[in-house]
Amino acid sequence: MSFDDLLSVLSYPFMIRAIIVGVLVSFCASLLGVILVLKRYSLIGHGLSDVGFAALALALAVGASPIYVATPIVIAASFVIMYVSQNKRINGDIAIGIFSTGALSFGIIITAISKGFNMDIYSYMFGSVLAMSSFDVVVSVALSVVVIVTFVIFYNRLFIVTADEDFARAIGINVTFYQFLISFLTALTVVVGMRMIGTLLISSLIIFPAIIARRFVRSFKYLVLLSALISVFCFILGILISFFYNLPTGAGIVLVNIILLAVSAFVSSIFSRFNCRPA
Repeated sequence: MSFDDLLSVLSYPFMIRAIIVGVLVSFCASLLGVILVLKRYSLIGHGLSDVGFAALALALAVGASPIYVATPIVIAASFVIMYVSQNKRINGDIAIGIFSTGALSFGIIITAISKGFNMDIYSYMFGSVLAMSSFDVVVSVALSVVVIVTFVIFYNRLFIVTADEDFARAIGINVTFYQFLISFLTALTVVVGMRMIGTLLISSLIIFPAIIARRFVRSFKYLVLLSALISVFCFILGILISFFYNLPTGAGIVLVNIILLAVSAFVSSIFSRFNCRPA
């Protein structure tokens, strides 16, 4: 890819729309990903992505707007999954796995009963820059702003809840409220990312940057910042690869994340040999 090739990308309106939404989605996913990874809630993102697939399959089957149908369904599912994961009488991982598999099966059944797998379903499953309309951009930007602003406003309390729930309760923080706030913001991020990254791959965008960043930093603030930088970098490189090599958008972005994860594992192992500890 030459510099002229990179500049030519900006001459396509659909690529500009994709970059705007993709950067926002990547940023939101990185913010929530840090909390989900540290709290070991990462399976919630995977479960919600499968629920998102079922919701969009239902929307396409009845001819409704996918984002209008998916948003309330995914948000409701996020609350159910969070409640189940907090129930000590039930193994959270098993319950989420059953919930996730059930939602995915439901979506496949609806798709088979209706018109089968078509290009709309395919683009939602694996992401497509060509599928981004002006309406998608407006809704995605609005939801992304909600996620980012909410995260910034409640940053301190989210940090305390993530670091030590017992301490948070001791100083009067409503831990349950913030746990469900995390699930709500994660649901919005999944909905926003469905069109761009794909329902089956959006959970990877949430998890990978946080895991990579965690190899190099330990401070919550720096973990959030580094994760955001990694997420946006992987998105931009991934979307360029998908554009120039005609690959599904989500697959190209996840591929970059996987390669960077492997590189980070190699680099961190070298650091560990010289006793270089993360900040």
